[in-house]
Amino acid sequence: MANASGLVAPTVPSLKRRFSPPLGIYRSAFWFYDGVSRRTLCFSAAQGAEKLSPAQPLSRRLVSKGCKLVGCGSAIPSIQISNDNLSEIVDTSDEWISVRTGIRNRRILSRQDSLTALATEAAQKALQMAEVEPNDVDLVLLCTSTPEDLFGSAPQIQKALGCGNNPLAYDITAACSGFLLGLVSASCYIRGGGFNNVLVIGADALSRYVDWKDRGSCILFGDAAGAVLLQSCDSEEDGLFAFDMHSDGEGQRHLKANMKEDKTDPELSTNGSLLGLLPKGSSSYSFIEMNGKEVFRFAVRVVPHSIELALEKAGLAVSDIDWLILHQANQRIIDAVATRLEVPQERVISNLANYGNTSAASIPLALDEAVRSGKVRAGDTIATAGFGAGLTWGSAIVRWG
Repeated sequence: MANASGLVAPTVPSLKRRFSPPLGIYRSAFWFYDGVSRRTLCFSAAQGAEKLSPAQPLSRRLVSKGCKLVGCGSAIPSIQISNDNLSEIVDTSDEWISVRTGIRNRRILSRQDSLTALATEAAQKALQMAEVEPNDVDLVLLCTSTPEDLFGSAPQIQKALGCGNNPLAYDITAACSGFLLGLVSASCYIRGGGFNNVLVIGADALSRYVDWKDRGSCILFGDAAGAVLLQSCDSEEDGLFAFDMHSDGEGQRHLKANMKEDKTDPELSTNGSLLGLLPKGSSSYSFIEMNGKEVFRFAVRVVPHSIELALEKAGLAVSDIDWLILHQANQRIIDAVATRLEVPQERVISNLANYGNTSAASIPLALDEAVRSGKVRAGDTIATAGFGAGLTWGSAIVRWG
């Protein structure tokens, strides 16, 4: 297995001299046009251009490897909270919530439950579907904004899975766009780093950061985990056609959970001494704060455009899409994006009513249910998009199986 020394892109001039077909750059990825379709390429310092032999030119090395989605899994907590349950603690009703959001139920972790265990269960199911042993996993990416360890929970999942070869495992924090970022990162490790099997897990427990007295936010969120296994393949079988990723820190004010400090210990309240400069007690995070109207406007504006850009780079049209799977945040957003793209409702996958907004888990959870129910089949083309805090957003065009 190649080392995970980070991804770098060779300089453009040297690439142009070696490529006979056109070569272009889009953000951190290169696309290669072979006369039929554009292929997304990523590079790694583990395989530098100086090590290429004349018998194996750079163009051949770059387009000889693809990646495909071969397994998926999901896991949900046992505790279900219905809209009627919430109406007992805040001024709301099942009708009020369902009409405005499309949500009827959500699952939450109990105080004794572990998000790490939930993510491990989802990963195990993905490995079982793909018929891949834990020892054959080269990388574990945990996409989460709610780790159970400040320094990341991915290594604990690697341990729980029994990956005996100590593969790299780390967290990716990009809120509700996290799974898409993990998917793209995994493809780059495979295409440019020589990895063969990469687990991408989306797992979040936002219920731990919800103000259960705020009816504007507590009705939205649930907890879950979902996972996919990306596997290396020949370029002809490549299953990630194109992607588009963005962020805009200017919009952070619309959706955030900032760090806060508890009140200072009286013993540290000194008159200008060093102790008075130290952090005040233990730090934690505030409840989720969201401007729902602004987030809605943001999502319905950027998501369709992002999918259109990804489709253009893939050389595909909306009519080529078999399924649309969006981050499950609000049914009104899902419907608005589908309408803008002119995707028929029968080709839109939504399980929002049952689980609410599960952040980074929502896309792999919806995909897993659709695959296991027989709705999504091998060879189907899927347009998927995530959007959320940061603000971040992105899309990818993939093929299942």
